[in-house]
Amino acid sequence: MENQTFSNPALTIALGLAAGIIAQSIAYHLRIPGIVLLLITGVLLGPDVSGVIQPETLGGALADITGFAVAVILFEAGLNLKIQRLKRESRAIRQIVIIGGAVTVVGGMLTARWFLGWDWRTSILFGTLVIVTGPTVINPLLRRFKVKRNVSVVLEAEGVFLDAMGAVVAMLALEVALSPKADTVTTVVMLITRLGFGTLLGLSAGLLLAILLKRRNLIPEGIENVFTLCLILAVFQVSNVFLPESGIMAVTIAGILVGNLNINICRELVEFKEELTVMLIGMLFILLAADVRMDEVYALGIPGIITVLVLMFIVRPLNVVVGTFGTKLNWREKCFIGWMGPRGIVAATVASLFAVQLNNYGITGGDELRALVFMVITATVLSAGLTGGLMARILDLRRPRNSGWVILGGNELARTTAKLLRENNEETICIDANSDVCQAAEQDCTRVIFGNGLKTHYLLRAEIDTRAGALALTGNEEANLLFIQKVKKETKHLHLFMALQDQYERVTPDMVHKTGSQILFGSPRDVNFWSICIRKGLVKLERWQVLETSIRTEKEMENAPGDPFLRDNSGLPLAVRRTGRQFPVGDLTRFCGGDEVAYIILIEHAEKVHEYLKAMGWQQITSDENKAYALSPCPLPSGMK
Repeated sequence: MENQTFSNPALTIALGLAAGIIAQSIAYHLRIPGIVLLLITGVLLGPDVSGVIQPETLGGALADITGFAVAVILFEAGLNLKIQRLKRESRAIRQIVIIGGAVTVVGGMLTARWFLGWDWRTSILFGTLVIVTGPTVINPLLRRFKVKRNVSVVLEAEGVFLDAMGAVVAMLALEVALSPKADTVTTVVMLITRLGFGTLLGLSAGLLLAILLKRRNLIPEGIENVFTLCLILAVFQVSNVFLPESGIMAVTIAGILVGNLNINICRELVEFKEELTVMLIGMLFILLAADVRMDEVYALGIPGIITVLVLMFIVRPLNVVVGTFGTKLNWREKCFIGWMGPRGIVAATVASLFAVQLNNYGITGGDELRALVFMVITATVLSAGLTGGLMARILDLRRPRNSGWVILGGNELARTTAKLLRENNEETICIDANSDVCQAAEQDCTRVIFGNGLKTHYLLRAEIDTRAGALALTGNEEANLLFIQKVKKETKHLHLFMALQDQYERVTPDMVHKTGSQILFGSPRDVNFWSICIRKGLVKLERWQVLETSIRTEKEMENAPGDPFLRDNSGLPLAVRRTGRQFPVGDLTRFCGGDEVAYIILIEHAEKVHEYLKAMGWQQITSDENKAYALSPCPLPSGMK
């Protein structure tokens, strides 16, 4: 439908932005993948239906806008890709990116050649286009399906690395297609040069950015995020000027480097880039989907459908089988990875660019190529989004529910509590906004997230929706209360515990109990004092067992000279083991016969504490008699001792 009113480039961009964010908001409430609704909305608003959005009015600017948006999206994906997590599955990631990617290129090429009868040039271009699996699609799906971490890490890393590497390979294939005189050696040299140049420039830019952000007051406060955005866009274009399409690799590597360095501003940077990415993804999918003509999709017919199905159910599983051979992944994990191969924004972007370039050179097949790629995107996203959760459940790959603890705070007391709760093979994860604290936590093998625990994003990263409970364990009782309220809002039926300062003024026990939480350690305590004592080696760890004959009523416990909560600050009851599980100690905890209670006790008050507990009839089980308690550093990898 032609409408001159909407033949305005600025209006097209504005409507694309608005439609994109509205579609994603609706998809969130409908609990469907956002990209599905974005594709549908783009088609409905495009020239084939309503004509409200007309991408052709943008002309060549569409490619520039798309390039800038992809740079931001892949930089943000790199920020969230943690090297520590990648190391555990490094072999699987390396093989599935390199070997598996090659299998997909060959499989896609042969499929298009056999079923659609395309010439070799167009078939090869299609094979390089479908190599990518978009992180902007796979990451939200994995969070919704609650898949086990090792599987999530492989799929997330595959998406990030293949988006960058695949785009470079695809653009190189296009250059070869447009310049058929290039021989094999030249092509390989061009590929290695672009990947290498992009990597080196990305490392240099990431290191420079990290240094600038770490130097306080060097960049004016409040513009760090905008400064980073401008620098990354400059790196993207500078890299492309020297070697076309190397910019994607450069910004991805820069994002990974910055995201893995402890930078104070990094948390705010990640949040800013995530919001920007949501906006750009919405706009891009609306514009690119509107730019595809439905008659081009219909013209592919049954051969096009067969090509897509073969790619999904033969080529993708073969990719995973070959790419994960010899890794630690079991057959169920390989099956799920093979099932999940949704294509995303980079495939759509590069396909649209291919169509324009091929048409400009007078080469036929560009529009059909773009239409087929959009068929692949739609089919793979629908399949992954609608059946991925069922497959995860059938293959028993969902994270166990009611298991593990999330702790706000990474101080010594929080890490000591986390270590005790981990003893029953239940995962604990701390969240802290202090980079120095996070670095100390990593040194003693405490899993920690550098971020704001009051933000939904970081709670989701900590997998709060499947945890047994949450603890607020900072020296700021107001922050503790806000955290407990936030957790309760995000998910129900968790065990909640909160540290309350012993000289509380702004937060009272009644306020704590109204949230459904217990006061951690049985009574208000000075978190900072105990953290310092642990750091200085002034405490020891002991375990005591409650005997049947020592159980007292609540009134008797309150009046007893030997208070099991040790309210006189001579010690802290950290955790209680009961029926094979270990829980934090709260003010509503009532000890039963057979319970094992772990205490940290001030060494100078050890004899006094022993008298208290023995007077109650408790029995000491273990104690490090001759040494102070200390958080153990991570063991060195084998071969480095």
